[in-house]
Amino acid sequence: MTRRTWLALAIVIGCPATVGMASSPVIRMPVGAFSIDRTEVTVGSFRAFARATGLTTAAERDGGGFEFASGWTRRPGWTYERPQGAPGSDDEPATHVTWGEASRYCAHAGGRLPTLAEWRQAAYTETRDAPTDGFVKGRTYAYPVGDAPEGMNNNRRSHVPVGTTARGVNGLHEMGANVWEWAADRRGDDAMTTGGSWWYGPAQARADGAQWKPAEFYAVYVGFRCAYDR
Repeated sequence: MTRRTWLALAIVIGCPATVGMASSPVIRMPVGAFSIDRTEVTVGSFRAFARATGLTTAAERDGGGFEFASGWTRRPGWTYERPQGAPGSDDEPATHVTWGEASRYCAHAGGRLPTLAEWRQAAYTETRDAPTDGFVKGRTYAYPVGDAPEGMNNNRRSHVPVGTTARGVNGLHEMGANVWEWAADRRGDDAMTTGGSWWYGPAQARADGAQWKPAEFYAVYVGFRCAYDR
């Protein structure tokens, strides 16, 4: 079976599909009328995209991304490949990426950024016919990992590699904490981020914790994942 045939068949029968832009495949999980990446987009996948398209990110052009330390502070050399100054591993989430750069990646992968409504459906309401980990189809949870926040990355030190925190609603990882994720929603020059990050406590990982940020913003706390029409 060819790769193209497998992707088409996966969409038709509702199985997770994969698309590889780096050495590891990106797994897409079906949620209602769309699919969404099981994990946040990684350094390795974003590097492959940047090299294929000739992209130099704003953080690279401007000398480094931002961290909050008594105000937003630029950190020289901090980019998606060096999220906190040291080289990141291929399985870490890609941060220091603007909304536009994230959108370009998703389009290159055959998808788009999820809307806030889609992101919330995927993060909090179980849609699978045979859920894992004790989740119940049709139930909406307070956190992407269930009724309680245990299992998310709120360590206040750094993000962790994707797929390493608790598997949550709809079989997704890191929908709560680890890094904020860009959503498609825009309000003038601002774009929506959701899910919270490692720097925050669990409250920001709830559905009402979403925040508007400048679409041209890039920081160590913000990454993304893609959605796909089925």
